[in-house]
Amino acid sequence: MTDHVTRTTGDREDRRDDVVAYPSDTVYGAVVERVVAAMRERIGETLTLHDMADIAYLSPSYFTRVFRDVTGIPPAEYFAALRVQEAMRLLLTTGASVTDACYAVGYTGLGTFTARFARLVGVPPGRLRRQAEDVDGILAGAQPFGGVSGPDGMTGVTGVVYAPDAAPGLIFIGLFPTPIPQAMPIGSALLDGPGAYHIPYVPDGRYYAMAAAFPAAACGLSNILPGDGLRVGAARAAVTVQGGRARSRADIVVCIPRPSGPPLLVALPFLLVGHHRRG
Repeated sequence: MTDHVTRTTGDREDRRDDVVAYPSDTVYGAVVERVVAAMRERIGETLTLHDMADIAYLSPSYFTRVFRDVTGIPPAEYFAALRVQEAMRLLLTTGASVTDACYAVGYTGLGTFTARFARLVGVPPGRLRRQAEDVDGILAGAQPFGGVSGPDGMTGVTGVVYAPDAAPGLIFIGLFPTPIPQAMPIGSALLDGPGAYHIPYVPDGRYYAMAAAFPAAACGLSNILPGDGLRVGAARAAVTVQGGRARSRADIVVCIPRPSGPPLLVALPFLLVGHHRRG
């Protein structure tokens, strides 16, 4: 097994730790998707690293390395994000209270659940339903920004969003420091359709570009939950910014989420609302 993809430039070898080494259509991708399916089925249970490794038929250390190579996220962090994502679904599509959702996804303390939910989603669970009602209004009045294509070497992060099966509508792109979108993005853009985007003035660091496409004709939960029209996606690799310029483009394909894709991309509509209010 190759731990990392490498690239040689002159005498220098770059270790590409940010590259997804095993896509979902490989043997290891299938293994990870089997474990993710078990996570979803046992969302309210305790699922240890050893439990996950047993499902994958791998040693815990080897499984952790494979899982992170496929998803970009450690298995425990991925499972925690899936729990919050399921809590979002319960709060948005059922009459479950915050306490009901907390216990249904395996948390035993309401305070811990509320803090993690607010950190990952950007709003506390108690405000989720009210803010969900705001998404349609925000989208209706949103003005696209960051859709300027420029010359190679321009500052900030650039890329192209492809939406092969998405209905026409707005596309929100956020730049995050982790493979899970958490709270407000470092930078963002809003397009009125697929195409080039530019996020300027990005501090030096390594970031993950993620996008959500909102169908123009959709409303309510169709603008929030994947599968009803919302399409999401993430750049295949992290992008490194040095001296104010990205070392590579961050292209994104938005589509129906795959099983091992980044969890909590459904939070992006709420981040758009937060961006609008902050701006």
